[in-house]
Amino acid sequence: MPGRRGMRSSGWGGKFRGCGYRMTVPRQSIMDVLSVTNKHLSAEDIYMEVHKIYSNVGLTTVYRTLELLTQMGLVVKFDFGDGRARYELIEGSKSGHHHHLVCTGCKRSIEYTDFINEETEFLERAEKELSKKYKFDIKNHIIQFYGLCDKCREKK
Repeated sequence: MPGRRGMRSSGWGGKFRGCGYRMTVPRQSIMDVLSVTNKHLSAEDIYMEVHKIYSNVGLTTVYRTLELLTQMGLVVKFDFGDGRARYELIEGSKSGHHHHLVCTGCKRSIEYTDFINEETEFLERAEKELSKKYKFDIKNHIIQFYGLCDKCREKK
C-alpha cells in the first residue's frame, strides 16, 4: 500500500506499556498496516492485509485490537454511512489535520485540508468557547460533512 504514515510500530510499544498493555505480534501487525495506508480501512480490510503478514491472526483479534487502539487514542473510528466502520491512525499522519466530505449517494469520502480562513477562525473560536464553558481541555476534533458529490448530483 502506498505510504502516508511515517512512524512504524516500534515507537508504539512504549505507549502500549504506558497504558498497561503488551505490544503483541498481532497488534504490531495491525499498527504496521495502518501506518502505511492512505485509505480509511475497515476491520475486514485490515484483517486481509494483516493476514498476509501474520497468518495466525483472526478477525476477532483485529476487531478487539481496533477497539483498544481507539480507546487508547491511537486510532480514530469513522462512520461514512456505508455500514462499515473505517479506521485511521492518528499519529504520524502525513496529511495532518483534515476533515471529510462524505457522499451519501456513493459513500465516497474526500479528505480536505485546504481550510478557508473563516473556517479556521470559527473552529478556533468554537474550541475556545467550549473549553471555557465546560472547563474542558480540547485536544482535537473530527468534522465530517455529508451530502452528494458532483457525480451523484448529476445522476439525480
